[in-house]
Amino acid sequence: MKRLVDLFEHAAERDPNLLPLAERLRPRTLDELVGQDHLVGPGTLLRSAIEADRVPSMILWGPPGVGKTTLARLIAHHTQAEFVQLSAVLSGVKDIREVVEKARERRAMERRRTLLFVDEIHRFNKAQQDALLPHVERGIVTLIGATTENPSFEVNAPLLSRARVFVLKPLDETDIRALLERALADPRGLANDRVEADPQALDFIARRSDGDARRGLVALEIADSAALIRERSGAPPRIELSDAEDALQQRSLRYDKQGEEHYNLASAFIKSMRGSDPDAAIYYMVRMLEAGEPTRFLLRRMVIFAGEDIGNADPRALSIALDAFHAAELVGLPEAVLPMSMAVTYLALAPKSNAALKAYAAARKDVVDQGALEVPLHIRNAPTALMEKLGYGGGYKYPHNFAGNYVPEEYLPDELRGRRYVELGENGEERRLKERLEEILASRISREPGDDR
Repeated sequence: MKRLVDLFEHAAERDPNLLPLAERLRPRTLDELVGQDHLVGPGTLLRSAIEADRVPSMILWGPPGVGKTTLARLIAHHTQAEFVQLSAVLSGVKDIREVVEKARERRAMERRRTLLFVDEIHRFNKAQQDALLPHVERGIVTLIGATTENPSFEVNAPLLSRARVFVLKPLDETDIRALLERALADPRGLANDRVEADPQALDFIARRSDGDARRGLVALEIADSAALIRERSGAPPRIELSDAEDALQQRSLRYDKQGEEHYNLASAFIKSMRGSDPDAAIYYMVRMLEAGEPTRFLLRRMVIFAGEDIGNADPRALSIALDAFHAAELVGLPEAVLPMSMAVTYLALAPKSNAALKAYAAARKDVVDQGALEVPLHIRNAPTALMEKLGYGGGYKYPHNFAGNYVPEEYLPDELRGRRYVELGENGEERRLKERLEEILASRISREPGDDR
């Protein structure tokens, strides 16, 4: 019975009418691969290696729908090696061992290499990657892994060190538009349907595909079906803009809260506020919220930003970030976006200073480098008579007993006398604080020699 089922499945796979449009239109040559000229254009390193049948182990890294699997199949087509494919989702260590054993036999008996393509290699756990490592190292299999996640995070360092990483780029609108037109004209695609397309519809699909060729072709196939259904009612067979909009009702934002895109957007959010661009900061905040990022993550970043990048240039910024945090926690989404937008706008436009960060870093360096230096005797605590006798607190000058509630004094350990950690700027409130600091420093310098206490 299983054999009969396998025969039917094999026949179904050979019937192009039962295959999705994206599968039917997979490129058959390197020249047909769209959008990756930096990798497989004439004279490139990878193309030369493919044409010379000297393909190294590699990781193909890129977002969905940019041609990772297609490139792997093209490599198999252009080389004399045996091509074996595993899915990281469905395969285990046992499957890896079986592939390796056959590859070892093939190398010994036929003198042929084996290309092992592992789709979604980032889903391989450590045990699976460790099982693969020695065989890649000995050249029993040549690994071609495909991943949408940053391999630095998801692939074990030993395995990664034995493979070249090739980065595939998202397709631009021009590339996807060309693919859509090819699909309408190619007999393997939709040419037999004899359906025309409104240029606006193709532009819309190309724009909303987010660099994903598969997404664009799936949308075109849905829109084509809608046009054919209308044709049965006597309407002309034409894909309209409304068909494209219906095919792409919901835009799935490319985002992984544990992966690289998460860190990219968080970085862009912070740097936009730091660069005083409220429009970009709001945009990246919305990108993350729409993709499902918890409000707490963004609000915590805003509180940190107020201290790290604004500081005393506008001390009120920290209060505003905290107010937004409490307000968002109180009302929740969707209303939480209002205090969050207010705070992001304020933080982006506030005067900037990283004096607090620099002061902490400089002081920490001295603490780490010089260890626990002795606290000067005159500012030590003296709760007992013995401590007083030893000089603890002796000669301390209480600032409130002096004019202006200030008296020149030394508070740092003797080894750090004169050290400066706080370097204030000219922005916002820091200018006033800087003037006050300069007055204090000037008064210290003007003390008479010998007046140490």
